[in-house]
Amino acid sequence: MKKRTTTWLAVLCFLASYCLQAQSNYYQPLPLGTIKPKGWLREMLLTQKNGSTGKLDELYPLVMGQRNGWLGGDGDQWERGPYWIDGLLPLAYILDDKELIAKVKPWIEWSIKSQQPNGYFGPSKDYDYEAGIQRDNSHDWWPKMVMLKILQQYYSATQDKRVLTLMSNYFRFQLKELPQKPLDHWTFWAKFRVADNLMAVYWLYDITHEPFLLDLGELLHKQSFDFTHQFLQTDFLTHFGSIHTVNLAQGLKEPIIYYQKHQEAKYLEAVKKGLIDIRHYNGFANGGYGGDEALHGNNPTQGTELCTIVEMMFSLEKALEITGDISFADQLEKLAFNALPTQITDDFMERQYFQQANQVMATRHQRNFGDNHGGTDLCFGLLTGYPCCTSNMHQGWPKFTQNLWYTTADKGIAALVYSSNEMKTLVGENTMLAVLEETNYPFDESIKFTLSLNKSDSFPFHLRIPAWCKKAIVKVNGKDFQEIEGNQIVKLNRIWKNGDIVELILPMHIFKNKWFENSLSIERGPITYALKIGEESKRIINTKDSKIYGESYIESRPTTDWNFGIFEMPDSKLESFFITTKSNHILSYPWNTQNAPITIRTKAKKIPTWTLYNESAGHLPYSPIYGLEASNLEEDIELIPYGCTTLRISQFPVVGTK
Repeated sequence: MKKRTTTWLAVLCFLASYCLQAQSNYYQPLPLGTIKPKGWLREMLLTQKNGSTGKLDELYPLVMGQRNGWLGGDGDQWERGPYWIDGLLPLAYILDDKELIAKVKPWIEWSIKSQQPNGYFGPSKDYDYEAGIQRDNSHDWWPKMVMLKILQQYYSATQDKRVLTLMSNYFRFQLKELPQKPLDHWTFWAKFRVADNLMAVYWLYDITHEPFLLDLGELLHKQSFDFTHQFLQTDFLTHFGSIHTVNLAQGLKEPIIYYQKHQEAKYLEAVKKGLIDIRHYNGFANGGYGGDEALHGNNPTQGTELCTIVEMMFSLEKALEITGDISFADQLEKLAFNALPTQITDDFMERQYFQQANQVMATRHQRNFGDNHGGTDLCFGLLTGYPCCTSNMHQGWPKFTQNLWYTTADKGIAALVYSSNEMKTLVGENTMLAVLEETNYPFDESIKFTLSLNKSDSFPFHLRIPAWCKKAIVKVNGKDFQEIEGNQIVKLNRIWKNGDIVELILPMHIFKNKWFENSLSIERGPITYALKIGEESKRIINTKDSKIYGESYIESRPTTDWNFGIFEMPDSKLESFFITTKSNHILSYPWNTQNAPITIRTKAKKIPTWTLYNESAGHLPYSPIYGLEASNLEEDIELIPYGCTTLRISQFPVVGTK
């Protein structure tokens, strides 16, 4: 594609202005489009372009077509249109794809031009075309919050100053109206999801320094659901149904967003404690947590909503940027490399509404979920379950790409999550730096960075060493430079020259974690491994309720046994009992059973009494009750990366010790 000659001039201007701003964030994102993915990550984005992300207006015209309220039509005027654009826009500018940018532009232009003299913007109609009813929530604060996120990204890519004008006028409108019409005036969603609104307010303040924005920030925080108090002072995460899990995923970041202008330790402590409690009471080995749709505990047959995964990823990305705390990066990679790829089809045309950590059938059936949408929640389809995820899933990989690199307050660069890419930015004394990052991470242990500079310069290079890594090795130009223990950021300070090469080696080892009923997960690096189950998939024509759940969907059933338990053993024996085999060639699309780049073989025993219940794995046998229910026969089983599976067991009962 032909490059515009002004592209890097715009980037230089953007970065120069960024350096002049008094930022409180630990790291700063690069302009949208600066980071260009390579390898399997680029393949994921191209698959999105050719799949539903690039075609949702054609696949879902009832909502995403010209009648959408965010295009000035009389159709859906709530969250779904903005949800789609929230993923389509970063995808378009990262790929520098003119066709996708052309699809984005009408949504941006209409939104900007919709602003009224009082500052309000967005749809003013209150007719829900899809539901065919009148409702008075066209002025609901919540859908505007998604569009504010979109406009931030659009400004990052284009520096269109109309965005700043629109936001300033809208935020004045909010400051005036919120005392009489608070966040929960129309619906309750905005009260829980206000972090996206607050994020945009503080972002604008860091550019314009308009004092009223800080007043608005205080008002938004005051009217929001108090996550800080709830995480620190209550046990609400222990109660089934206490919160909608997408609200939890989005609201999790509110204390940290607020922390930017109020740097009290309690806001960081609240989020860290919240994450610990989510894992303990509701967590799964895939990095997600039980919620179908409300919070529903840690039984691995409870569902995890796809919207929860992508919103949790975004919250972790913002938390990492603001605090520099690498535990957020570890959790982000756990979600991205496990929960995200398994829940969307290889062609990015269909998805599951809920996934199960132990999923042995993906069929239309009523399960033990808080919400059952005609029993379609586990079926892969465009509209199965509920169509919010059809609209919202697109942000996962583009925003992950955008957060591979940051600039730093000490005029350096930071690589905090890893995948192949190339990027350009200014460092040091206005030196233009390009970095080519080459890796097959998370399947390989080595990450190679080749630096290209227009002049030699001194600046720090920040690298994250994950908590799971016992000891990393850093090489500079082929020579061992440093050995670093895990769970920290290493800063390489030196005079860098054109052609310098940095190699980061993150040795991966087998380890285990305990979960519901003392079950075990087997993990290596950021990847959780799951039982490889033979499967038979069949497309079902929906003759029952196609208008609601789509004209067709895919069901998957097992063709091999799944009811295995594994042996518990000391850590010293794990490497010899779980035998790892790596593929010599990692394919451009690694996320399915056929292309799985790594396999782990081990011994296991069947548990005959562990059988199906409502087309899910029955209640997980408690561990340890050694040998009481298991077969005497030891069998070989094969584990593959969780993200490569459709059917799986990822949390195993224990059948004995070795």
